[in-house]
This record gives sequence, C-alpha cells and structure tokens, in this order.
Amino acid sequence: MSTAAVAAPTRTGQVLADLLPASRVRDIALVVGGAALTGLAAQIAVPVPGSPVPVTGQTFAALLVGTALGAGRGVAALALYALAGLAGVPWFAGGSHGIGVSFGYILGMLLASAAVGALARRGADRSVLRTAGTMLLGSAIIYAVGVPYLALSAGMSVSAAVAAGLTPFLIGDALKAALAMGLLPTAWKLLDK
Repeated sequence: MSTAAVAAPTRTGQVLADLLPASRVRDIALVVGGAALTGLAAQIAVPVPGSPVPVTGQTFAALLVGTALGAGRGVAALALYALAGLAGVPWFAGGSHGIGVSFGYILGMLLASAAVGALARRGADRSVLRTAGTMLLGSAIIYAVGVPYLALSAGMSVSAAVAAGLTPFLIGDALKAALAMGLLPTAWKLLDK
C-alpha cells in the first residue's frame, strides 16, 4: 500500500463548518448561531476612556464566524446580526441597538467575515502564521470601515478617530489574534486525526 493511500485526507477548499453533514438546516443553524455568538460576544464590553467605542469580544467572534463558516455563511451571519440589531435586538456592544457611532465597525465586520472566510477556504486557518495573517487582514478591514465612519458620525478629525477608535484596541486585537492562532490550526489538526 502506498503512503498516499494512508495519508490523512486533504481538506482543500473546505472550512470547518463544511465538516458537518451538509443540509439546509445545518446552514441555517450555523448562520443563526454565528449571529448569536457575535451578539453574545458584544456583551463583553469594556469602556475605553476618551473613546465612544468599547473593547468587546464582538470583533473576535465576527472573525471566528467568518473563518469557521466560510464567506457565504459568515456574511449571512453578520448580516443577520446587523439587521436584527438595526431592528431593535439589543445585542450590539453593551446591549445597544440601532445606528450609533460604532456601527461602521459592524459594517466592517461584515466585509471582514467575507475576506477571512474566503481565505480560510484556501487554507489560511490551517497554520499559526497563516491564521495570524488572516486575522490581521480581517482586523484591518474592520478598522478601514469603522474608523472613517466614527470620524464622520462623531464629527471627529481622522487623527482623533484613529486615537479614539483604533490605537486603544491594538493590544486587545493582538491578543484575540493569538487566541485564533491557537484555536483554528488546533481544530484542524484534531479533525485530521
């Protein structure tokens, strides 16, 4: 028997959610679960002095949802999260809802979930270094939308918005990326056994 016949199966083109039995019910449950996870993580909110934007678990959840579910289901989950929050579900940061100064970050999370989901489908969540790059790109997308939105909606200069809506969050984002760098490649290694 050749070694190719006994090697672990390759899972190119798959994200973690694809390893579950396929069905429409699975996809709906994953989308609703991804939205709920993001809403729950948003309730972990710590105020930042001098900033209208708190530190939350929301960005970590959004990037994790996008990576684990893939671009399509990840975007659907974050769109459901955003639409439900706009409709009055109090699951934005700290139990808020509707359009506020931090809504741009939610829009950025929607775009970031598409990007990290597409990268995960190409294997970007299988190693520590690739996961780090994926999380860095996802965070950059969130800030690229969130910071200008903060500046416009709060009447801040761009430099003030960067100081209030980016700089205080970099250490926390590094910690969230480190957590993802441990979780995602480990999940793949366990599933490939």
